[in-house]
Amino acid sequence: MARKYVARGVPGGYRIWNNKSRRWWGDHYELCPDDLLAELNGANDPARITELLRRYRALKR
Repeated sequence: MARKYVARGVPGGYRIWNNKSRRWWGDHYELCPDDLLAELNGANDPARITELLRRYRALKR
């Protein structure tokens, strides 16, 4: 089964691509957001996704 969300390399880092709606999801990330992708494709818990988004956003600064 194909994953709904995948990380794609873009100049300067990564973006998350939504295969179902065929558009970008979220922000630009300097590091590959592996934990975030696993959560989006797995349990999809909103509280955990928010926590991961904050963590990856902080890594950009």
